[in-house]
Amino acid sequence: MDGRRSDTRERIRAVAMELFTERGYEKTSLREIAERLGVTKAALYYHFRTKEDIVASLSDDLRRGIDDIVSWADATPAGPERAQEILTRYGALLHGLGRDMVRFWHENQPAFRELGFGVGLRYQFRVLADLMTAPEHAPLAVFHARQALLALSWSISMMGDLPLDDDECYGAASAIASDILRRM
Repeated sequence: MDGRRSDTRERIRAVAMELFTERGYEKTSLREIAERLGVTKAALYYHFRTKEDIVASLSDDLRRGIDDIVSWADATPAGPERAQEILTRYGALLHGLGRDMVRFWHENQPAFRELGFGVGLRYQFRVLADLMTAPEHAPLAVFHARQALLALSWSISMMGDLPLDDDECYGAASAIASDILRRM
């Protein structure tokens, strides 16, 4: 039974993401999400009471993923290998969440700010860059680390209009991010 509940939650999240991406977060209602799923609003409420709850669950996935990267990095000696592995793990996390999810985060920044999710994610982003440049944290190295991380997130989110599949976008973004990282 638990597996079915989890599958339903994932379907709700996926459909909500589709609608948020198509129509925008503000213009999408819970009723529309339920209709697209072919369920009642009551069935939807069983899993998520509000749109904010859906977005929070999606943000939690990203935060937990970054927390896992930070925990791994804290237990790993600093250096170029760790920096590259942080970049690789961050890229895999974003790729695993999907291009629509990452694009949604970028295109709905006001909703994220209003819901209070953006501050924590920005802090985690800076922590990753700091871990990539430890122990010196030279300002130019931090700049390059942040640019490498941004290359992954922005490339995945901003290239939806190109006739590339998710794997092609991820591969190209990873190569560009690694090139930036080598400049540190």
